[in-house]
Amino acid sequence: MLANPNSFKIMPTQTYNPTENGATVTEPTQPKMNIIRRAPERKIAPPAGGQNAGIQAITEAVQRTSGWVRPLQQEMGRVIVGQNQLVHRLLVGLLANGHLLLEGVPGLAKTLSLRTLAGAIQAKFQRIQFTPDMLPADIVGTLIYNPRDGTFDTKHGPIFSNLVLADEINRAPAKVQSALLEAMAERQVTLGNDTYLLPEPFLVLATQNPIEQEGTYSLPEAQVDRFMLKLVVGYPNRAEELAIQDSMATSEPNLEVQPVVTVENIIEARQVVNTIYVDQKVREYIVDLVLATRDPKAYGLDLSGYLQYGASPRGTINLTMAAKAAAFLQGRGYVTPQDVKSLALDVLRHRVTVSYEAEAEGMTSETVVQKIIDTIPVP
Repeated sequence: MLANPNSFKIMPTQTYNPTENGATVTEPTQPKMNIIRRAPERKIAPPAGGQNAGIQAITEAVQRTSGWVRPLQQEMGRVIVGQNQLVHRLLVGLLANGHLLLEGVPGLAKTLSLRTLAGAIQAKFQRIQFTPDMLPADIVGTLIYNPRDGTFDTKHGPIFSNLVLADEINRAPAKVQSALLEAMAERQVTLGNDTYLLPEPFLVLATQNPIEQEGTYSLPEAQVDRFMLKLVVGYPNRAEELAIQDSMATSEPNLEVQPVVTVENIIEARQVVNTIYVDQKVREYIVDLVLATRDPKAYGLDLSGYLQYGASPRGTINLTMAAKAAAFLQGRGYVTPQDVKSLALDVLRHRVTVSYEAEAEGMTSETVVQKIIDTIPVP
């Protein structure tokens, strides 16, 4: 943890609610841009030499660029109590360039976690409160006609941020989901005839409330598949609850956080993550886990009639990238089977659709995926 007396205090974040006071809150006018093409990222070539020497060189690169990981975890741990898995998965998504979908009851520090992360990495954060009467312009922005010179001025929406909290994402209608899908998939927004690239890094953290389903819309499968991880956030235990009581049961809780890393360091770390070694047996293990969701009988699993759709190839890609990010957080230049196994449920649970027969017997996609993980032999 950096002992910096000039602590960085998180300023209050504007919540975007288009129905509040009958007006839509948008970002200040930004200069108009033409279509921009990102320059190719600098590739870090795998080291030459034998396999062991190469892995050792990658591990050294990981340790050289991951010095901020432990201080960042400690800084977030001062504010976030009892959500270690959530913090870990946030860092995995940040390093693997993937979005996260959270499901949990209100009050489990989902918003606070992302706001704290944004402050610790000095990134721009926005929270969007989704409602059934939202319009795409409330998220991506719009063009406003200027009658004085007959031109259109561009007003960017809250999506133009590094970390975006899509609160209760399943309350927005289809048009809003479509606009958000373009931003998540292409990492760009189209306004009129111009396309605007979103800042890097760009991470969407979406939340769903499993309790209240009135006035909600089911997310399209194409959009759900764009989330790298889906986390089910649970309650803290007794000791954690007491710690939360000690730190938060006050009218002015200490939510100050010091910046410990910059977005440039995160982008540099992503290049190292791309070089982390994945053994052939581990690669085959990942593929077997995904294929077992499509054809469980081929892997000796008696799930006939329970699975309607299996995981898409994005499941293979995201599980591999998430495992690389987990290895980076551990300071290793190689992926272990345990990295894959620990992340498989979060990567696959929302990519598997169970049949009505499975639902009638009380089986969910989570129980099916867990059965596959327990059955497929670990290399």
